Amino acid sequence: MVWAGCNKYYAALPDTNLCVSHTTDQPIVMVCSGVIAQLVVFGFASQILPFGNQTMPKRKSTIGRSTANAKRVRLVRSNENSVERNNRLLQNRERNKNLRNVNAWFNKEYSAMNYDFTIDYKNDPMVTLGAMSIVCQYCLALKWKDESKGMCCSNGKIKLVEICPPPEPLNSLLTGDHPKHGEFKRNIRRYNNAFQMKSFKSRKIVEGKFMPTFKVQGQVYHLAGSLLPNRSDEYKFLQIYFIADPETQVTTRCNIDSRKLLDSSLIRSLQDMLHSHNIYIQSFKTAIESVLPNVPDYNIVIHASRVPTGEHRGRYNAPSTSEVAVVISGQQFHKRDIVLCNRDDNLKKISEIHRSYDSLQYPLMLCRGEDGYSIDIHQIDPHTGVPLQKIVSCMNYYCYRIMERQNNCNMLLRYGMLLNQYLVDQYSKIESERLAYIRNNQTTLRAENYIHLQDALNSNEPSIEIGQLVILPSSFTGGPRYLHEKTQDAMTYVKNYGKPDLFITVTCNPNWEEIKTDLHPNAQPQDRYDIVNRVFHLKIQKLLILINKANIFGEPRCFMYTVEWQKRGLPHIHLLLWLKNKITPDQIDNVISAELPNKEDDPLLFNSVVRHMIHGPCGVLNTNSPCMTEGRCSKKFPKLFQSHTSTGDDGYPKYRRLSPEEGGQIAIIRNNDIDNRWVVPYNPLLLKIFDAHINVEQCSSVKSIKYITKYINKGSDQDTFSLYYRNEVEQFQSDRYICSSEAV
Repeated sequence: MVWAGCNKYYAALPDTNLCVSHTTDQPIVMVCSGVIAQLVVFGFASQILPFGNQTMPKRKSTIGRSTANAKRVRLVRSNENSVERNNRLLQNRERNKNLRNVNAWFNKEYSAMNYDFTIDYKNDPMVTLGAMSIVCQYCLALKWKDESKGMCCSNGKIKLVEICPPPEPLNSLLTGDHPKHGEFKRNIRRYNNAFQMKSFKSRKIVEGKFMPTFKVQGQVYHLAGSLLPNRSDEYKFLQIYFIADPETQVTTRCNIDSRKLLDSSLIRSLQDMLHSHNIYIQSFKTAIESVLPNVPDYNIVIHASRVPTGEHRGRYNAPSTSEVAVVISGQQFHKRDIVLCNRDDNLKKISEIHRSYDSLQYPLMLCRGEDGYSIDIHQIDPHTGVPLQKIVSCMNYYCYRIMERQNNCNMLLRYGMLLNQYLVDQYSKIESERLAYIRNNQTTLRAENYIHLQDALNSNEPSIEIGQLVILPSSFTGGPRYLHEKTQDAMTYVKNYGKPDLFITVTCNPNWEEIKTDLHPNAQPQDRYDIVNRVFHLKIQKLLILINKANIFGEPRCFMYTVEWQKRGLPHIHLLLWLKNKITPDQIDNVISAELPNKEDDPLLFNSVVRHMIHGPCGVLNTNSPCMTEGRCSKKFPKLFQSHTSTGDDGYPKYRRLSPEEGGQIAIIRNNDIDNRWVVPYNPLLLKIFDAHINVEQCSSVKSIKYITKYINKGSDQDTFSLYYRNEVEQFQSDRYICSSEAV
């Protein structure tokens, strides 16, 4: 092979790793493994002698392509008028000006301590995510280039039947083509509740007036009642479908909503759609009509095992059955079967791994009665399509379901707040499946060897507390023992490496361009927590690359971080960083700033500080701020002006905050003059790159270290957890909180 440069030429021998450069017109003779190759250079022409049966391919010229492009440019410019020409020249001048003013980011080491506002940090290839344009070769899922290849279909091992777009009018209501789509999307959970065939039991958490996520505490149950109500009871849930008069059905469904926000015409059209397309509603009606009049006591059973819709029957070891079956009371059923009695006052819990678990609860999402997750779905060989022995896990099933795919609009992702409830419901199912395994395998986990049980045996605890404990081991991510173990790890780092140097908090920005670009029309970030969390995860990976590989703070020794979710559903992390070269007092102001930057010199950073790093304002400027407690700010804002950075009596540093008289900047926020007293400490480089709330603090005393290490490992929201509780799995399930963002 030959590469020809201007005056220098390079030659490489085939099947070798040798390469030779030549700048003169003298021939080069090289001997390698007994084979002679000769490169002859004559001015600007080069030739390689035959190498066995190989000859140098002719080089294609780009002159024709360049000439054609020049002709097109000349043609366009010849048709320009004076205004268009002036606009083009003005744009060229602005572009060249920006290129002259912005430098590339070459030397990254210690760059967080040497911020330069002329460098284009944000568009560096090391930190950009690119577009969600990578297509999975197996399932056609769309992903970012840095995402895991198997997150969508386990590299071809999972293949599910695609859910078809819903029929009208539901399809138009979701895509925005219906005149009432706005009202429908705002109240979509209420509309689904009017048609659900079973009850959704959980403790829903509402915090404040604005709650753009769905949040529950404790376990989630789905309960099914009887087919028909008792003589004196009202129709509810599935029973409404058996009311003979359609208008009475509409009135009954509208009365379910206590706030009377449901539109009767929408209820009527959606009701007609479900009666026409939902296979369960049709099967229930057919089954009841087939019951003989002299059989007053009967049940309708939805079997747990059958061949899923659209699949070949030979793939599954299940008998050929109908969707539902009518059986006489007293017969035996499979423990996972859904048994609906004729008339009964009792509600029965539905198995979480029943195939109809989802379609009965979310009739507007699975309006044809499509199957949900069950343990009968097997993985397949990605090359032959042959079913494997291993089954598809609950998590992998729903990961597949919530992915965007090329040339296939996933309508499940257009349901807004109903999607948020769906995500919480399915994650609760995934977690319950994991906890059930732990509960049923305590012997394998050797629970009797845990130290807390031995402590109880050796103490004077009442005998009623001693016995077989159900232990939630530290291997369960997010459990109390897991968090306790991580806290001990953090304190071990402190013991061996001293106090951490930096405490960094990064909060997701829902207005990141990567999030907004991939939203559906009329959608908001709170409608797509799947995209929000995927982008946030990738951003955090970029941050870790900057810290650990680019060494922007210097060479790191170790780090640890935890992910949490706010009330609004946005994720954030707390990160502790230990550096090999400790930050000296005279370097603090270069690493951490608590001041507004100069708006004229660095307008991008100034706007980021105003958007993300201003606390409140609170106090006398806003007495209703959430941070106000007994008339004072719980975060101790506004801070005092500081001419120099120093360490406070509480162990936390007091950063430099110049007053306007000393040259400090001022910003106008909500008609208030905001100075440096309201700025949350940040690192200019990180804020410029990620354009989000990124609080950076120095860890200056051991007093603050104990609080921070426990704070970042406190885990997700839950009530007080005692490690001496008899059943740790049960207590964890009943006390923990799950929101949509955490679920996804």
